[in-house]
Amino acid sequence: MATRQPRSLGDTLQEFSQRRALMQQELQKVIIGQHDVIEQLFAAIFTRGHCLLEGVPGLAKTLMVSSLSQILDVQFKRIQFTPDLMPSDITGTNLLDEDEQGRREFRFVEGPIFSNILLADEINRTPPKTQAALLQAMQEREVTVGRSTYQLPVPFFTIATQNPIEQEGTYPLPEAQLDRFMFNIKVGYPTADEEEQILSVTARQEKTEVRKVLSAKAIVNLQKLVSSVAVSEYVVKYVSRLVRATRPQDESAPEFVRELVDWGAGPRAGQFLINGGKALAAMDGRFSVALDDIRKVAEPVLRHRVSTNFQAQAEGLDTEGIIARLLKEIPEPEVAKYSSAVPPPPPPEQ
Repeated sequence: MATRQPRSLGDTLQEFSQRRALMQQELQKVIIGQHDVIEQLFAAIFTRGHCLLEGVPGLAKTLMVSSLSQILDVQFKRIQFTPDLMPSDITGTNLLDEDEQGRREFRFVEGPIFSNILLADEINRTPPKTQAALLQAMQEREVTVGRSTYQLPVPFFTIATQNPIEQEGTYPLPEAQLDRFMFNIKVGYPTADEEEQILSVTARQEKTEVRKVLSAKAIVNLQKLVSSVAVSEYVVKYVSRLVRATRPQDESAPEFVRELVDWGAGPRAGQFLINGGKALAAMDGRFSVALDDIRKVAEPVLRHRVSTNFQAQAEGLDTEGIIARLLKEIPEPEVAKYSSAVPPPPPPEQ
């Protein structure tokens, strides 16, 4: 009987790349265009990250997330955030139960957060007290109610949406919560061709079915694969330079950052840049992270971690403009050169 040969990392990455292409193909049956948004969503899922989707109403943000949960064959829950939503509406609560013998005890009833993909729709419409109920879940993957702590299902992702143009009756997300999101993804308008295609599809009123591509167990295995992608010291140095350059107090920050930025990104930004780079490399079937991978994820990672001041706003510069300028101006680290010269002999002993 022939023994089964162990699969190489190259074969595994190629299969992963094909699976990812199949996922995109299935999602594009429902969502027309938005290729960058879909790629960033995939990158976050394969690195255990959370996403904040920003876009005006009607751009299929909710449809995109629900369709993604069908393709991944995982449990999906949606919470519509409103001003009267309470923390217990998200996490769950203890109910007093009475059994047949008349004995009373508390029983925990799970909230919608106990799912694999949680869609927090219009997250900025609920007060900070309720928004804070997500903090522990997003960071620790667990929920504390009363004296008990409950583990969330594996895998667990939070994908939140918010409308950037409607500010009345909204509560801006606190910085601590914004920092928990790996990506801040801007969902833009479709192109003219894409809009015509959307209108043609919706006019026919055809219901599109998507196939299940990955299971929850497969996602966890792929997360382990992505974490094993190599990151060179060269890439680490570039990420460190880029993140430190966003801080106006840092000596390495360019002059325009000191003039136009109030505060920059923390160390978590560097971790997410590397994780995002790993995901892009693995989805492309590559063994190691390239600087272009880091540049590609820089905007969604840094967008909500860099705050511009009034001078920048007066000059018409937003965070994206600052990040784009940093990517142009931050130099790549020097590659260490290996010398083949024989080292000189040690000096003779006196």
